[in-house]
Amino acid sequence: MKLLAFAATNSQQSINRALVTYAASQVNADEVEILDLNDFEMAIYSIDRENASGIPEQAQLFFDKIGQADAILISFAEHNGTYTAAYKNIFDWASRINQKFYQQKPVLMLATSPGPGGAKNVLDTAVTSAPFFDANVVGSLSIPSFYENFDLEKQTLINEELNSQLISLVTKLNH
Repeated sequence: MKLLAFAATNSQQSINRALVTYAASQVNADEVEILDLNDFEMAIYSIDRENASGIPEQAQLFFDKIGQADAILISFAEHNGTYTAAYKNIFDWASRINQKFYQQKPVLMLATSPGPGGAKNVLDTAVTSAPFFDANVVGSLSIPSFYENFDLEKQTLINEELNSQLISLVTKLNH
């Protein structure tokens, strides 16, 4: 199985990157590719840009990465209650290639934040909209109060209950 994982943010110090990397390490996969959204930076989507210049190469590359994967693992950062601009832009461009952005792949959606909300707003939005974009959402999990529940030095989820829930969910990607 080939797993594609990424944090839906362009932050280099992203706690969602730490979470998705840890979660990916728990998946029984032959190959794990962790993407950095910074490698897919492009102009802000607009229909005018699309009509004038077509779809950027980075959008096609991102869409192709999803198509080549057997399963997808995403951890969403939350900016003002919703997607980060970096993720939303990539999603907007790639979904213009085909609205079936997730290409029927099994997807596990995660989110975390430093506060008690655990980026639950953006996670709920992502889970609710995913079926419209051809995702097979196998589960979702919000990790609240990241710094209390994750050991950055050891790169591990230290809250046993949350870790147990995460392990249970990642096994669903193997089916």
